[in-house]
Amino acid sequence: MLRATQIALASAAFALLAACGGGSSGDNNSSATPPSGTKLQVVAFGTSLSDAGTYSEQIAPGFGGGRFTTNPGEVWTQKVSEYFGNTLSPAFEGGFGLPLTATGGLDYAQGGALVATGGVNNTSVAIPTASEQPVTWQLQQYLAQHGSFNAGQLVLVEGGANEILGLVDNSAAGLVAFGKALAASSYSTLATNTTVQQTIVTGLVQQGFSAAQAQALFPAALLLQVIKSDANASTDFASVVPILTAAGQLANLVNTQIAGTPKVAVVTVPDIGKTPAALAVDAAVSATPGSSGAPDQALSLITAAYNLTLIQGLSTSIAAKKVVLVDTYSWLDQSIANAASLGFTVTNTGTACNLTLMQQNATNYALANPSVLGLPAGTSQAVINAAAAVYGSNFASSLFCSPQTLTTANAPTTYMFADQVHPTTALHAQFANYVETQLAAAGIGKAPQ
Repeated sequence: MLRATQIALASAAFALLAACGGGSSGDNNSSATPPSGTKLQVVAFGTSLSDAGTYSEQIAPGFGGGRFTTNPGEVWTQKVSEYFGNTLSPAFEGGFGLPLTATGGLDYAQGGALVATGGVNNTSVAIPTASEQPVTWQLQQYLAQHGSFNAGQLVLVEGGANEILGLVDNSAAGLVAFGKALAASSYSTLATNTTVQQTIVTGLVQQGFSAAQAQALFPAALLLQVIKSDANASTDFASVVPILTAAGQLANLVNTQIAGTPKVAVVTVPDIGKTPAALAVDAAVSATPGSSGAPDQALSLITAAYNLTLIQGLSTSIAAKKVVLVDTYSWLDQSIANAASLGFTVTNTGTACNLTLMQQNATNYALANPSVLGLPAGTSQAVINAAAAVYGSNFASSLFCSPQTLTTANAPTTYMFADQVHPTTALHAQFANYVETQLAAAGIGKAPQ
């Protein structure tokens, strides 16, 4: 799932955060028959949700982290790859002041990646940043290195979460703007019109959705209709239109450059409105004068609209059985609703990583070593204090989380979220099982036992 923000690297003496840790992907599985019953080479493209450790070269030695989960745990793409008989490692390592270096791995996903824009190549900036190369770049690199895909591969693709999470940035100004635009539109009136609802639901069924799916997708489909009919949509819904554009771009990328020869699974964006990040911003934005509705509900609606746009864009490939669609949105909602039976005691109301402690430790380090802030000599203490607080906030991420910074020792298996948006080791593993089950239903391997 997502965005790595600007983070200044601490020195090796930065022992305040955590001891070294970090996990290895393990050795290649030489078994002739893997657990799936079918040996496939997995290639992955996407965001931090799928990143096997692009930034681990910089992060693991000083923090024990390296992946966006409860380190040293693995992410779902690694688990799926192992299920089909191979380990999965990052295709590039670097970022945070180091140039990207090709490793020979096949996981091209990068934390912070957008679908078609962004990416940081400059390694000389005062505060090094994550690479965040977009999915378009990731695919270009694969094709440049390997030429094409083959029938013995399983390609895993996801993207779009970072575009949506961008609405949570900058005091959630984009969400506030969306709420105001939605309130001023015909959305609320049309949502209660039974004729409109029946027309849209019928249309979705004709597109191949079940009646239940069509009913659940009605709010998202209505939003798309309202935006499409708005002559000033690029202004009225300026914070959302680029997100929907990214969904179309990702679908086109899969249709034209990936689907056909390999087996392909495209996973939708999880329900961003159900993440701790959405709940955290909910109260503050709801109190903003003129805002409409709760931010978490708006994020769920926008995520559903993104996913519907992506699915509709992939419809031809899905119908031709060139793409297996994995409904991550519904899976997360159902997992949260059934958390206790799945072994979780904390859903989206807490994080496995002690983010408060991690942030405070980093802030204290910056105060004790202000040179890491890159401020000019003679800077006032007030400015240093403010800069140190910003510096510290950048370390409140599962990327820097290790066993030494967990909320509780068993948090990787009892919490659903590692940080505000990323899954714990256990939730990643459960999602991998879900993906494997969906693939088996499509005739790719057998379902996990």
